[in-house]
Formats: sequence, structure tokens, C-alpha cells
Amino acid sequence: MCRHLAYLGPPEPLGTLLVEPAHSLYRQSWAPRHQRYGTVNADGFGVGWYADGDPVPARYRRAGPVWADLSFADLARVVRTGALLGAVRDATLSGADAEAAAAPYAFGPWLFSHNGAVRGWPQSLAPLVQGLPAVDVLSLEARNDSALVWALVLARLRDGDDEAQALADTVLEVAEAAPGSRLNLLLTNGETITATTWGDTLWYLSRPGRSTVVASEPYDDDPHWQEVPDRTLLAASRTDVLLTPLKEPSDTSATALPKEPRT
Repeated sequence: MCRHLAYLGPPEPLGTLLVEPAHSLYRQSWAPRHQRYGTVNADGFGVGWYADGDPVPARYRRAGPVWADLSFADLARVVRTGALLGAVRDATLSGADAEAAAAPYAFGPWLFSHNGAVRGWPQSLAPLVQGLPAVDVLSLEARNDSALVWALVLARLRDGDDEAQALADTVLEVAEAAPGSRLNLLLTNGETITATTWGDTLWYLSRPGRSTVVASEPYDDDPHWQEVPDRTLLAASRTDVLLTPLKEPSDTSATALPKEPRT
């Protein structure tokens, strides 16, 4: 459905992370290696990044394929950042929201992306809308499943949940309302990366104390890439990566204990 990537580390040009690697996110827009659903991610793209001293990220998004945007090639060559989130999109359903439907979504310090699809959209999530403030529903950035999932996550963040709790609770709530959904979520605040695996692939590459990359699939053949098991919550910084199992909504057993950090 989509491919996405988040990075924390020393400042690098956008292109070093998103364009230049042999199997970069740029190339994944037409030739992904691990994508289970869909084949071409040409329905939009976006990148959000953090500038030194500014906690609010900038964004560049377009409705068409990344390979057709010559302006992005220039941007990727000269803009440097120590934290970013990028995504290429294969739309679940065609729509008229243009670049507004392309990740990353943003609010305050956060950037967010959803790789997957909500089963039975939009009817399946109609009951969850009742729990959102009316202004949040009326101001949705796009009329798609990802935008509503982001609204559910953001409501929890505003209520004081940390990133890991907000993502985990949202995934379990949506999975219960719409069984069979694919809910790989990716969230960063410029200092940490939080992600879930629920029905699609996720990998990470950690160089402790220096950098962390979390991505739908590896952008090169470095043997240190680690695949994240399905039904897992990932919480990462520049120094470590923590994986915690996510239980199914129907699982009434005790909450699974966190795994040891994997670096």
C-alpha cells in the first residue's frame, strides 16, 4: 500500500537517505522488494524534516509520483537534516484530496505515516468517530483511512499519552473495529521514532549512539538490518531500539512484557 522511512542521526542531505541508496525509498516507489500489497507507489509522496533549533518540522508533499517531481530532486540534494520521515503512497481508494492525502501528516512536533489499509472503510470506523472532538473530524486533512487513524493517534497524544501508548492503543482499537486491517504506523517527534507492525513489513538499522533508521524495507544490502516481527510496537532513539509484542484485541491474557533492547 505504501512505503515509509524515518531517520534519526547526524545531519545528512535528504537525498543521501531517500534517493541515493540502491533500494532507496525513491526506488521503492516503482520497485519495492518486500511490499506485500500493491506494486507501484505512484499516488503521492512526501517528506517531513527538522531544522536545527526548530521543533516544528517542515513538509514537502505532492500528489504524483516522486520520480516525476524535478523540484524534489533539487530539494533532496541541498536540504540537510538529523531527523526525517518520508513516504511514497499507493492509494487504497482513489480520491480528490491530492497532496493532502500524502504522508507525512503533521501536528506540532509530530510527523506521522500509515502503511496499510482499514478493512471496510469508512463504515467500519464510523463508531470510533464519536470519541473524537467534532472540530478534529471537521478539520481532517484528507478523506481517507490514514487521516482518520492519525486523528485517533493525535487525540491520544493531546490527552497526554506518550507516543508508544498512543500508537499501541490506536492500533488495537482500529483492529477491533475493523478486523483484517493492516496498521503499520510510523511516528516521530524528531528525537524518537515509534512504529507498529500489523500486517506488513518493517525493518530497522541501528548504529548505537549515532543513528537509527526504521523503514518498511531495507534501502540497501547492509547485513545489520533487522526485521521487526508482526504485531510489534517499536520504540527507538539514536541509542537503542525496544520491541514490545502487541496482543490481539481478543487476547485477554496479561499484557506482554517488553523484550530486551536490540541494537
